[in-house]
Amino acid sequence: MKFTDGYWLLREGVTAAHPVQVLDVTTPPGGLEIHAPTQPIRHRGDLLKGPVVTISAHAPMPDVIGLTLTHFEGEQPRGPRFEIQRNDGFSPHVEDDEEHATLTSGALSVRVARTGPWHIDFLAHGRTLTTSGPRSMGIMHDAGGAHYLREQLSLGVGTSVYGLGERFGPLVKNGQVVDIWNADGGTSSEQAYKNVPFYLTNAGYGVFVDHPGKVSFEVGSEAVSRVQFSVESQQLTYYVIYGPTPKDILRRYTALTGRPALPPAWSFGLWLSTSFTTSYDEATVTSFIDGMRERELPLSVFHFDCFWMREFNWCDFQWDPRVFPDPEGMLARLKDKGLRICVWINPYIAQRSPLFAEGKALGHLLKRPDGSVWQWDLWQPGMALVDFTSPGARDWYAAKLEALLAQGVDCFKTDFGERIPLDVAYADGSDPERMHNHYTYLYNRTVFDVLRKHRGEQEAVVFARSATVGSQKFPVHWGGDCEATYASMAESLRGGLSLGLSGFGYWSHDIGGFEGTPTPGLFKRWVAFGLLSSHSRLHGSSSYRVPWLFDEESVDVLRHFTRLKLRLMPYLYEAARTAHAEGLPVMRAMVLEFPDDPACAHLERQYMLGPDLLVAPVFSDEGEVSYYVPEGEWTHFVTGRSVTGPRWVRERHGFSSVPLLVRPGAVIPVGAVDDRPDYPHADGVTLRAFRLERGAEVTVPVGDVTFTVVREGMMLRASCSDPRAPWALASAERTARAAAGTGFLSLELESE
Repeated sequence: MKFTDGYWLLREGVTAAHPVQVLDVTTPPGGLEIHAPTQPIRHRGDLLKGPVVTISAHAPMPDVIGLTLTHFEGEQPRGPRFEIQRNDGFSPHVEDDEEHATLTSGALSVRVARTGPWHIDFLAHGRTLTTSGPRSMGIMHDAGGAHYLREQLSLGVGTSVYGLGERFGPLVKNGQVVDIWNADGGTSSEQAYKNVPFYLTNAGYGVFVDHPGKVSFEVGSEAVSRVQFSVESQQLTYYVIYGPTPKDILRRYTALTGRPALPPAWSFGLWLSTSFTTSYDEATVTSFIDGMRERELPLSVFHFDCFWMREFNWCDFQWDPRVFPDPEGMLARLKDKGLRICVWINPYIAQRSPLFAEGKALGHLLKRPDGSVWQWDLWQPGMALVDFTSPGARDWYAAKLEALLAQGVDCFKTDFGERIPLDVAYADGSDPERMHNHYTYLYNRTVFDVLRKHRGEQEAVVFARSATVGSQKFPVHWGGDCEATYASMAESLRGGLSLGLSGFGYWSHDIGGFEGTPTPGLFKRWVAFGLLSSHSRLHGSSSYRVPWLFDEESVDVLRHFTRLKLRLMPYLYEAARTAHAEGLPVMRAMVLEFPDDPACAHLERQYMLGPDLLVAPVFSDEGEVSYYVPEGEWTHFVTGRSVTGPRWVRERHGFSSVPLLVRPGAVIPVGAVDDRPDYPHADGVTLRAFRLERGAEVTVPVGDVTFTVVREGMMLRASCSDPRAPWALASAERTARAAAGTGFLSLELESE
């Protein structure tokens, strides 16, 4: 939301009131409360007019400080609210003297100037991170009289801003206008399916705006040296989160809002779908699955998209009897082939669905203020929405999914949840504006809870499109509707990296693009990218995605990269455990791993897969690719060829190749199985040590086992953390020499 006309003037019809001084300070337990008039207090007459901003400082945990700005306290509190975690028993340190009022939480402090021009500083170890200066904080009214609270925090020279959800534009958000408002806009627009009012910087701090509704961000765009955010409300709360590193910021942000669950290992294998509007029945599905097996293409999950249900009945959660007359038998036959089954659902109930009348009678559908069911014709004729604020509606919806689980379904693709109306009345009285983004949280939590209840904590996984703060707890998320173009492949990658910098641990995308049919070249390039992502799914809109429909080389490329990923599962699943335990994404923007390398600040066509593998997807048929190599002697994982950085590299790659480099000093555990992801990852594991210095010692966790690898001259020696493990004696004595020219030492551990 823009309020100004240049730096000095306000836009026509806009009025503003800014705090100008501190009137008084009180120190309630564990906090500060400041009353700040918006005009100078020169005499008692100035005490008779407002407005006055009340500012309270508080700290839910070390290194995190929240400020709450309030104009009128009489506003009726309405939900929903984000679920914020707090450290019980933690209390920040408060100081108040003649010059400053200061609250300190861990290494982070907020300091309010009691004298002189209005000024709030956020500091760590005596260094200023960001400030709210004169005319930054404000009570704003637009030409229509709408009331906003606004804050502006300074941007230092060279500070880059990241995050704000899954956004498909430039990775660095400086200069952008971002509205936190979920929309079904595809990957080629400024809109986003997953909006998160949290941004991370490379300057040691992040900022989380604790408002579930619309938050407007001007990121160095209206005031070019500030990040501005505003909400239409009488109260605004935001948290400043200290790092100092980007990883530390993500750890603390996800400690505040929730860490991702750990998806089951089988979900990391290859998913194949029916595609959307294609024609399919059990014979079609079986032909795809058998075709994959005949070509030795490992497949882990088969997904049935929308038309597993009858047209105009979405959702009734009933298999279309015309094409799937024996769903239980079919699912049993598919599961006998070693597959998991996923089916598409959404939170909408079409008027023709038998569940419409049922949901209406039970009061489970979202209503208009006059009590009638809210409906429209976009997507499904006469569709309504389930009111997930009602416990009864959640239980009703969950029961429909439980019936599918009983049939043999393993997980759900939770599509949609973005186009949520405002002219409605929720069962629990939630504010429609605040519920627009938050609806997806209740929707996906309901589905995820069903899976946890019936499949267990270790087996629950969804494939979700929409999200908001906290939705990272219910993985996995995919990038939405992309086009079958190289440009869309690149924008998808930007979206995934942006989402990872917003607290989400796992991410996927439609290999080959959703809209349109990819050329064989594009399909093969996207396969390499897709299989070197956290999760990997072949899916399209109006055309199938089985590789032999493109060309025979596509089959070979898919086989190569699928088997490569499955052998990397010991490494990838440890990266997944880190996402679960610490909130660090599996796919990481380069700035997350190399915050002190300025060349990494804007990199958005390459990424780190876990902490030690650099991936640079190829965005052309010809195979030309340029990527940046940070400092050190890196090694191509497949060929063993070395590349020394820091420098830019230009290479040409065939369709079965992609830049996949290993960080110097890393030890990569490589599995012994390449036809499924859910195997005992430590059994028969090979430990590959890349440019490990002589005498160096590295610990390598693989599941419940931790290996310690030591380089002794040109030899490796490994030991195991568990003396009862079958590798203990063998690994203590086994050594191996480096093969000539491979760039790594390899140690194979065989279980007894």
